[in-house]
Amino acid sequence: MLTEKRKQELIQLCQELIRQQSYSGEEGKVVKSISEAFKTMGFDNYFVDSYGNVIGQIKGKKPGKRILFDGHIDTVPVPDDAKWVHAPFGGELVDGKIYGRGASDMKGAVSAMIAAAAYFAEDTQRDFAGEIYVAGVVHEEIFEGIAARKISEAVQPDYVVIGEASELNLKRGQRGRAEIVVETFGKPAHSANPEKGINAVLMMSKLIDRIQGLDTQEQEVLGQGILVLTDIKSSPYPGASVVPEYCRATYDRRLLVGETPESVLAPIKTLIAEMEKQDPDFKAKVSFAVGQEKCHTGEIIKGERFFPGWLYDEKDELVQAALTGLREIGLNPEVTHYSFCTNGSHYAGEKGIKTIGFGPSQENLAHTIDEYIELEQLCKGAKGYYAIMKSVLK
Repeated sequence: MLTEKRKQELIQLCQELIRQQSYSGEEGKVVKSISEAFKTMGFDNYFVDSYGNVIGQIKGKKPGKRILFDGHIDTVPVPDDAKWVHAPFGGELVDGKIYGRGASDMKGAVSAMIAAAAYFAEDTQRDFAGEIYVAGVVHEEIFEGIAARKISEAVQPDYVVIGEASELNLKRGQRGRAEIVVETFGKPAHSANPEKGINAVLMMSKLIDRIQGLDTQEQEVLGQGILVLTDIKSSPYPGASVVPEYCRATYDRRLLVGETPESVLAPIKTLIAEMEKQDPDFKAKVSFAVGQEKCHTGEIIKGERFFPGWLYDEKDELVQAALTGLREIGLNPEVTHYSFCTNGSHYAGEKGIKTIGFGPSQENLAHTIDEYIELEQLCKGAKGYYAIMKSVLK
């Protein structure tokens, strides 16, 4: 399916997307480039929603399932481009690699999805059952799964393919992620008379010690549910000569399938209740962090930082259909799971939509200096998406 002409078209599209700087909340330029690609490459329709996600559509001639290919188009920033050998937004092709921020995470995959859908539609003359959607998703790097809610609402997909880097292996799940905020409340006093106050930091240190003793669940495939202290702040700050009246600690919680917001917070709430009963001066609460960001459209995106885990059986119909298609083109993917959080937290974790992951390039190239994608991976990724379409939309 990938002639030399098509290969060059794919490479040029990947370079074009990389050249459009698109930090989270600043994706407008790359949205324009993708919209232009949808028009020139024969998509039936495309639209940009209020969050700024760009979604292209190709309809088959026969009714059938809707399959959505999800790829985020925002990237992490480049703190110091002087450390890069290759310009971070140059899209340089050197020795079989395309360099630039987002090459691996994940504009290479987005390019491959767009190309595969266009070529599949052309080769089949749209004589397939169903509809294909390709989504360029905003704000994933800092808010995975939230902007995707707008997409699933509009598209109502039956199947989703997450394009995060998997080195061409097939992913059937991931741990989820939650950001837990623990707060303690004291009473201010001059530090020369600490007995007249209640030190919120000391209260927090006692609570942290108890939280460290909590056990998390473990699952055979996804492993251990993790609870890690990542940040602590007190107020007032700087606190010279003042007993702090407030303290806030943040925990990163990696979630397993079936864990709910209530079940995740319950153990910490129980600890707080016990400690408040033992000490009338102890006051604390626990909640999930709430994020709020401005989209490139001006829309405000907001939500709790709770992104569920998900996992499908290796014998699931979508997993097996994708596996069959990939094997037919000579790939022999390992069926495994992502080690990080993706937009699958929404599609599979929140909505229960059958979801898999498949993407070109290596996971450990994301966010690195001189990030790149190998041409071989890019081309095989496009062939893989094409094969999944062919196998699923029979």
